[in-house]
Amino acid sequence: MKIAIFEAEPWEQDLFSRLDRENEILFRKEPLSISNAAGFADVQIISTFIYSSLGEDVLRLLPSLELIATRSTGFDHIALGYCRDHDIKISNVPSYGSCTVAEHVFGLILTISRRLTEAIDRTRSGNFSLEGLKGFDLHGKVLGVIGTGNIGLCVIRIARGFDMEVVAFDVKRRDDIARGMGFTYLDMSELLRRSDIITLHVPASEKTRNLISFDQFEIMKQGAIIINTSRGSLVNVEALLSALAGGRVSAAGLDVLPEEPVIREEAELLRSIFQRRHNLEALLADQVLLRMRNVYITPHSAFYTQEALLDILNTTVENIEAFVRGSPMNLVP
Repeated sequence: MKIAIFEAEPWEQDLFSRLDRENEILFRKEPLSISNAAGFADVQIISTFIYSSLGEDVLRLLPSLELIATRSTGFDHIALGYCRDHDIKISNVPSYGSCTVAEHVFGLILTISRRLTEAIDRTRSGNFSLEGLKGFDLHGKVLGVIGTGNIGLCVIRIARGFDMEVVAFDVKRRDDIARGMGFTYLDMSELLRRSDIITLHVPASEKTRNLISFDQFEIMKQGAIIINTSRGSLVNVEALLSALAGGRVSAAGLDVLPEEPVIREEAELLRSIFQRRHNLEALLADQVLLRMRNVYITPHSAFYTQEALLDILNTTVENIEAFVRGSPMNLVP
C-alpha cells in the first residue's frame, strides 16, 4: 500500500521504517492541508498528527484513501460523517501519556500557586524582591476533576500525594476506584461550588462543547482556578474572560484554545476573516487570554515528552500494520 506520513520529524521516520518491507512510504514534514492534498490522490493510508486538516474539503482530494491513522486519542478534528459515507476507516491511539498530561496539569497548577513565571522573570532581571509573589499551599485545597479516565485518575493520584481533597464528576462513575483512591463523586454543580481548582479531562464532542460557560462560572467559588489540558472547545472563552474580569476565576492554566490551529498560522487567520469560516469572537478572546498576566498558556505541549511520543508512534505503526493485514485495530466508532 502507499502510505503518507505527515508532520514527520527525521527521528520519527526510523520507527515507521518497518512498514517499508511491503509498502511504499512517503514522509512529509509539513501537515496535510487543502494546499497539498491533491498531490496524494493515490495514497491509501495517511497518518497525521495534530496540525493537519482532515475536513471534508481535504478528504475529497484523497479518492484512494482507506485508512486515517491519527497519532492522537481524540478524533474530533476528522470529518467522521464523510469517512463513514466513503468507507474510510479511522484508527487512533486510545491511551498514551496519561501521567505525562497529568504531570503537566500540576506544572500549571504549581506555576499559578507559587507564581513561578513572575518569580523567575524577576530574578533573571536581578530583582530579588518578594513583593507580589505570595503563593498558596495545595495541601488541604479541594481539587475538582471533571472526567475520571486514565488521565483524570493519574491527576487524582498526584493530588492525593499533595494531600489535596479530591472531588470528581463523570457520566460513568467508578465508585470502586473512588473508594480505593480516596476521592468522592459529586454532581457537576456541587463540584463547581466546592472546588478551589478545577481541571478538565473529557473528550471533545457536541455534548461537551462549552461544558464550562457563563452558568458554570457563576456557580464556582470566588477566586477559583481552572485548568484545561484537554480540548479548547470545552471552555467558552468569552465566559472565561468575563469570569477572570469579575474575579470569579483568579487564574487559568490552559494548554489548549478553541481557535488554536488558526492562531498558529497568520495565513489561515486572514482566510478565516475573509471567509468567515471560524468563530471570530473566540479568536479575539484567545488573543486577549494570551496577554493576561493571570492566564498561563502552553502551546498544546502537555503530551510532548519522549516517552509519550514513542508510545504514540509505536501504536500508530501497529495500527497500520494491522490494517494492512486485514485485521484493523483501535478503530474509532
